Order: sequence, then C-alpha cells, then structure tokens
Amino acid sequence: MSILNVEHLSHGFGDRAIFDDVSFRLLKGEHIGLIGANGEGKSTFMSVITDKLMPDSGKIEWAKNVRVGYLDQHANLTAGQSISDVLRSAFDFLLEQESRMNDICTELSDPDITEDKMTELMEEMGNIQDNLDSHDFYLIDSKVEEIARAFELTELGLDRDVTELSGGQRTKVLLAKLLLEKPDILLLDEPTNYLDVQHIEWLKRYLQEYENAFVLISHDIPFLNSVINIIYHMDNQKLERYVGDYDQYMQVYEMKKAQLEAAYNKQQQEISELKDFVARNKSRVATRNMAMSRQKKLDKMDVIELSKDKPKPEFMFKTARASGKLIFEAKNLVIGYDEPLSKPIHMYVERGDRIVLKGANGIGKTTLFKSILGQVKPISGTVETGDYQYIGYFEQEVAGNTKTCLEDLWDEFPSFTNQECRAALAKCGLTTKNIESQVRVLSGGEQAKLRLCKLMNRESNILFLDEPTNHLDVDAKEELKRALGEYKGTLILICHEPEFYEGLVNSVLDCSEWSLRV
Repeated sequence: MSILNVEHLSHGFGDRAIFDDVSFRLLKGEHIGLIGANGEGKSTFMSVITDKLMPDSGKIEWAKNVRVGYLDQHANLTAGQSISDVLRSAFDFLLEQESRMNDICTELSDPDITEDKMTELMEEMGNIQDNLDSHDFYLIDSKVEEIARAFELTELGLDRDVTELSGGQRTKVLLAKLLLEKPDILLLDEPTNYLDVQHIEWLKRYLQEYENAFVLISHDIPFLNSVINIIYHMDNQKLERYVGDYDQYMQVYEMKKAQLEAAYNKQQQEISELKDFVARNKSRVATRNMAMSRQKKLDKMDVIELSKDKPKPEFMFKTARASGKLIFEAKNLVIGYDEPLSKPIHMYVERGDRIVLKGANGIGKTTLFKSILGQVKPISGTVETGDYQYIGYFEQEVAGNTKTCLEDLWDEFPSFTNQECRAALAKCGLTTKNIESQVRVLSGGEQAKLRLCKLMNRESNILFLDEPTNHLDVDAKEELKRALGEYKGTLILICHEPEFYEGLVNSVLDCSEWSLRV
C-alpha cells in the first residue's frame, strides 16, 4: 500500500536547482534512509513533502487520513514555553476533536434537529470518541510523565523554559513530543545530532520495533544500518532507490558506477572513431555515403553522461609554535550559571594530551569548555592556564547570518585576497554556489564546513571541539578524523560518536562523575 507518492518533483532557490524531476514512493512498513552529501537537498525535500516549501513543479500525494510526524533539525522552540507545554502540545489535535465533540453535543440538543442529521452527528461523534480512546486522550498527564521520565526530562524540571536547554535537551524534548503524537508516519531529520549515546540506543531500539513507515536522514552509518531497509540516495539533483541497508546500497552503487564508467569509456572510444571516420571521408565521393551514415549514427546516439563528482573536503589545521607544558589546571571548579551544574572538578591537562569528554546531554560539557576558556564565570574554583597558547574553538551551535559565505570568511581574514578566500572554502568542500550564498541558507553540514575553514586557517596549538561531527556527511567526517589524527597540538573534544573518536584520543573522561544532573 502506497502512503506517499511523489512524481516529477523539481525545486530550487533562485538559479540553484536542488532537485530536478525526482520521483519517490513510501510504502507501508518501509524504513527508509534518505542519504546524500551535505547540501544535496535532503532537508529541503522533507520540507517540500510536508508543505513547508512549495515545489517548482511536480505532484505530491499522501494517502487519506495519514498523520505525519516531522522532526526538523532546524525546528525552533518558543521562548516562554515550558517543557511541559511543548509535550502537552502533542495532543492539540485531540483537544480540537474534543472541542468538535462538544459542538456536536450542542447541535444534538437542538429540538428541531432532523433524524438524518442526528444519525450523521452521532456517527461522527462515535468516530471522534474512538479516535480519542485510541490515542489515550484521557491519559494525557500520565503519558507526558512517562515519556518525560524516559528521556530524563523530569530531572530538568518540566516547568523549565525550553530556551534554557542545550541542543541535546531540545532535541530530546522535540523527539518526546513527536512520539507522544503517535503519528502514522515519522519523518526524522538527523535525530541523533546532539543526542547522547544512551538516547541514541533508545531511539535505535524504538525504530527497530516501529511497525509503521518512517523516513530518516542521518550521516551516522552504524545507526542507519541498524534501523532501515530501503535507501534513497540524493545526488546531482536526482533520487535513486536501493533495497537494503547502507552497506548493501554501497555495494550496488559502486557496481553500477563501475558499469556506467565502463560503458562511458567504450562509448567515448566509439564516438572518437566515428568522428575520425567522418572527418576523413566526408569530402571523398567514394566514401561520402558511409561518412553520412556514421554521422547519422552519431546524431542519434544517446550519449552517456557521468555524474559530476562532489568536491571532497581536504582539511588541514595550521599549527602554531608549541605551547607551554601546562594547558590548564582546574582546582575545585564548580561550573554553572545561576545554579551549580557540577561538584568541584579537579582536572589537569598538559601539552600533547588528546581527550574526549563524554556524558549525557545537559550535564555541563559545553559549560565546562566555556568556563575553561573564560567565556562563562564559574560558580567557584579556579582555572590556571599555561603559556604561549593559541586556541581554536569549534562551538556546537552558531547562528547563521545574512552575509555570504565568502564575506563571512573575509571578515575573519581581511588580509586574504578574494581568490585565497575562495580557494580556502573550496578546499573545505564548498561549491561556488555555496560560497556565493548567504550563510543562513546553507545546510547544517555546509555551515559546519565554513566554521572548520575559519578554524583551520588560523594557527593553533590547542583545539576545543564541541561536537564537530554534527551535520557532517560521511566524507567530511572521515577527512576530519584524518586531519585531527595529523594535528600536532593538544586536542580536547566533546563527541557522542565512539567510531569517530576511537583512535584519535588517548583519554576518555566521563563527565557524569562530577555532574549534579546524572
């Protein structure tokens, strides 16, 4: 049974085509992984099929009465809303139905109502009642408490304003709300970004047991492989369907690519020979007909075209002179804002250390970074830093702006020429279109590449990286890991992906040991 049919869909921004004449179908029970490099249009595709964006052309048909739940990587939460408000808003559609049922009761009390109208309203009210019962309408409070406990939101305080939450905490709130809605179809755009290992595992188990269909965008290959059975690959404005998980897709994709390249080379050889024959024989009376025959064959030939290879990033971090032996020493450091987030922390880091901080969302990893860097004043305690420090800091979240990518980099490096700026951005895997686009319209992965470009072009001997792999595609992650492996300075990393940091670091610190929010 088809739940969603998309036919001949095209969409673009200005003169930049995102996808062209693509078709897509979602069948009952399919668990789809939507993959592709950064900027290929995966999130845009999700926005189009959910009516958040209008396509330039094409047809989108959902099955009747299908309720869609969409976890948008760019979703915003409104200031003034509490966690409880957001979770309870999952039941807004049921509250609307309850209101309709109350209206029906008012209509039924009309003494002039006809028998046919009464029968019609009674049937409608029965359907509404069945729907309310099937969605546990009368258990809203207990359902909210249950999901809040599962996602450890109760410990944060359900009255807490959502704008005070970390990226991971916001993701958990939005995911919890989505699951409370119990939609027929799930659309998940990079749901593992900002989630800690524990909740990635929870989500993995949930999706493995999920009976309905879902579409998942993710660059986390182990996670993808564990939950999906269909791959749709978005590449060069096209969408291709493959049966199986990511590893099976790669086998078929590489085989098809090799076959296409072989056919292309064979055809190019044939074209060359035909053109050569025509050029040598079209002027000779005796061979003119044969030359014309070969020219007709050339004109009618369906020429094979190879897809343009996407520019792969080449990362390299410039290293400054060696720092002093001491990087920093934290003594009795209590981090937090209005209230403490930690017990007293004692931590000593010296030159050459390569450390990853792990632990649940919201326990203070980012706050610890900012306290060490002097951006946030600690509640108590001290941080002593060493000499000759050139620090590079990759923040977890940075708001986009209306400058172009080129202007944004140029502001950071005014001594660069236009060509040097373009070359630096291209080296990080950004295309000419990306470079000339406003930062705010770039995908999450493209914005991350821009921030890495700034980081790499400034000499450093200490790198503080706060979840740098969020949004990055597979090629960019692999290249970042390689570049960090060659980096000669000190590395302090926050990351929830063991497959990324294993082999990169020599020390793993579990922040739950000092957190007050465990």
